[in-house]
Amino acid sequence: MSVDRELIERLPKTDLHVHLDGSLRPETIWELAQADEVELPFDSADAVRSWFTQELPERDLVAYLGRFDVTTSVMQTEEALERIAFELVEDAAAENVWYMEVRYAPILSTKRGLSPRQVVDAVQRGLTRGRQVHPRIQSYQIICGLRHFEPERALRMAALAVEYKGRGVVAFDLAGAEIDNPAKWFREAFYLVRDANLNVTVHAGEAYGPESIHQALHYTGAHRIGHGVRLREDEDLVEYVRDHRIPLEMCPTSNVQTGAVESIEEHPIREYFDRGLRVTVNTDNRLMSNTTMTREIQLLADHLDFDLEEIKKLLLNGFKSAFLRYPERKALIAEASEALTDIE
Repeated sequence: MSVDRELIERLPKTDLHVHLDGSLRPETIWELAQADEVELPFDSADAVRSWFTQELPERDLVAYLGRFDVTTSVMQTEEALERIAFELVEDAAAENVWYMEVRYAPILSTKRGLSPRQVVDAVQRGLTRGRQVHPRIQSYQIICGLRHFEPERALRMAALAVEYKGRGVVAFDLAGAEIDNPAKWFREAFYLVRDANLNVTVHAGEAYGPESIHQALHYTGAHRIGHGVRLREDEDLVEYVRDHRIPLEMCPTSNVQTGAVESIEEHPIREYFDRGLRVTVNTDNRLMSNTTMTREIQLLADHLDFDLEEIKKLLLNGFKSAFLRYPERKALIAEASEALTDIE
């Protein structure tokens, strides 16, 4: 049977790789800019939307990341952060996302006087309020260090993640420009995180090759890999990731936009899935990529021939890969599996 949008929306989903500062509503950016007297190069909310959804002149991760300067400029107050987090939960809940891990770098929201703790607390209030209004969805935070900042800043973000373990934060991540910023430079931050028994995910294999994934696994101790598109360039590493059931957080639309792959048709998620790797599908940035979980799954059905049963397996991989304590994850997997089985 065909896999249409209405059917996909009914399926329970996860979104394990979604950036808070890449998922604002255009109207919210405009309204916050007006309220907080932030200068933007736009004259309306429609202009904001058009700018973010237009195709970049070049497919490059650094160019893609440049757009975050606009979003983070309106993420400098507690009220703004709480609103943005709440609206992200609303948007995810509207398409039946049951579980979401929201990642961001608190240090980027400290330019107007907020402390990193105030940032984390504000985001948590927004996520909590979202759960109160939409009780079906669970959402947690992943704190990011940034590759293009000096390692000392990542160490501070790692300490913050450890401080908030069990209080809404479930993992630490390393994001940002991958080329010329190897993960091994940030080992001290990851030693701190792993010593505290906190989960680790690392952006790797997107703008750089399998060497980046190797470092993420063996220098930082990553439990999941963000993207991992270029894993297939190292056959031995492919087998290691498969055999150790290391989840790949794949984001098809974003991976095309950043030049990690040439087209959806050439995306390796089909190959990885067929070879038994634990692949998951995610949005990455709902605004920058003009996407939703429903749209990402639809692309896989339309361009990579994923049928309904395969899509269900993909979605179940997301639940299996959640950074939840085992009893909670086991219960969520069982509930999702039953719901997926009932949908035909």
